[in-house]
Amino acid sequence: MEKNKLKENLKHIILALLLFIGVNFLASKVYQRFDLTQDQRYTLSEAAKETVATVNSPIKIDLFLKGTFPPEFKKLKVETEQLLEEFRSYNPNITFEFINPLESDNPEALQQDFISRGIKGAQVEVRENGKVSTEVVYPWAIASYQEKTVKIPLLKNTLGATSEERVNNSIQNLEYAFTDGFHQLVNAKSKRIAVLKGNGELDDRYVADLFSTLRDNYFIAPFTLDSAAVAPMKTLEQISTFDLIVAAKPVEKFSDSERYILDQYTMQGGASIWLVDATEIVQDPESGITAAIPLDINLGDFFFKYGVRINPNLVKDVYCAPIVLASGEEQDSQYNKYPWLYNPLSSSANEHPIVNNIEAVKFEYASQIELLPNDLTKTVLLSSSPITRIQGTPVEIDVDKEIPYALQVINEGPDPAVFTAGEIPMAVLLEGEFPSVFTNRVKPFKISEDKTSSAPTKMLVVSDGDVIKNQLERGRPLELGFDKWTNSFYGNKEFLLNAVNYMLDDSGLINIRTKKIAVPFLDPQKTGTDRTQWQVINILLPLVLLALFGFLYSYFRKRKYTR
Repeated sequence: MEKNKLKENLKHIILALLLFIGVNFLASKVYQRFDLTQDQRYTLSEAAKETVATVNSPIKIDLFLKGTFPPEFKKLKVETEQLLEEFRSYNPNITFEFINPLESDNPEALQQDFISRGIKGAQVEVRENGKVSTEVVYPWAIASYQEKTVKIPLLKNTLGATSEERVNNSIQNLEYAFTDGFHQLVNAKSKRIAVLKGNGELDDRYVADLFSTLRDNYFIAPFTLDSAAVAPMKTLEQISTFDLIVAAKPVEKFSDSERYILDQYTMQGGASIWLVDATEIVQDPESGITAAIPLDINLGDFFFKYGVRINPNLVKDVYCAPIVLASGEEQDSQYNKYPWLYNPLSSSANEHPIVNNIEAVKFEYASQIELLPNDLTKTVLLSSSPITRIQGTPVEIDVDKEIPYALQVINEGPDPAVFTAGEIPMAVLLEGEFPSVFTNRVKPFKISEDKTSSAPTKMLVVSDGDVIKNQLERGRPLELGFDKWTNSFYGNKEFLLNAVNYMLDDSGLINIRTKKIAVPFLDPQKTGTDRTQWQVINILLPLVLLALFGFLYSYFRKRKYTR
């Protein structure tokens, strides 16, 4: 009997060992990761996989997210590490390391290197035991591949957001940030961008920051349309070699030849970004009166045919960016912020990849874009707040009157009978097959193949040329979106970078930005109020349960053996 039982036990042990060995063998041959999160945050998109699929030499990533951080930044570190683990599991050539920049052998030299790379530290508040301290963190990564390096921002600045909201937005953007960085490393530049010149566009120093950033990924060149008057065919051939044209605040009229060249460029499938004003601010040299008057650059019917109209008016928005005015004289001067209704801030709830999860974009003297019916797909990317009014032109702009009125509106609330315009489009994306502006019209010059309908393409129309304009400090360009007078960052640069990437992206990389990730954070007020209660529960409850288990075990054991 005992011998049979021993054989049975031995049989079970051998089967268990065989099963164990078999499972381990299969596990060594078949590797699979399962993402059980509701938002699939640890599942790489197809565009991300395609970007790193062909990498056959190491990509080394240094992440400066090591040190004493508040809880939300620790969460950012954990999420970053989890995402890079997914990249590494897909391609083992991706390696990463977390570094504390404050513990390096030469922290001063490292900080100088950060400054030269444009890597800026962020100040965060650390709350612990009722005490508040300020720490400097560097939420950046530097990725290296072969002989190229690229910096990758891990933290997204959000105007007026708490640290938790800022980190949450940053986690949403992580996959796109790393994939875009890898894309810059492993892919050679191929697309060409033309910056239009010759019609009073912004001087190079006012668009330097955006195009210096774009130069890392695209070929950038100025393109003057003046030659259209003497050699229109050659001009059309030359501009057709570009994949995208950008018009940065033209203020002089386009001739018919120039318009025909631009129209046929679009017919050939060329993409374009138009940042144009429908009004201009002028000052009478004798009276000193400042006024806004309509501005006509001869593109009205051009946009009308494509399905939009930029009206020569001004948008006055309660949700606006401030201006800084000086009071007093010389050394006694004081600089104060005042609301300026002519500077709308557009923070879109649209989930389009160009504007999803970006900071509010600052406009200056923007106009209304009216959508007209045609077959093109129109997407309003940026619009005013619902509390808006339309100001017709010409109109005098008197700071001494506008500031008190704006303060009254902000402090006492807007008059619902005045601010009735609702959300006004200020940036519209057009997509599809465009009709030619010159269909059934006399052409300014003859070409071998006049096209009346375009290949599928895209056009972005923005009703304010200053959206692309960076400020200057001692003649040097500052980062686009930074207002040196209020020390505020706006989303102008990210908006335009996303727009360019969307216009020229063939891989669907920009669509990663639409991915939604929900990151739960503890409520700091609740944790502070209920801190002692939960400490007591966490310490005493396990002891009580252990004592109860011991008592019940002893009780039932005594009952069993006292019978």
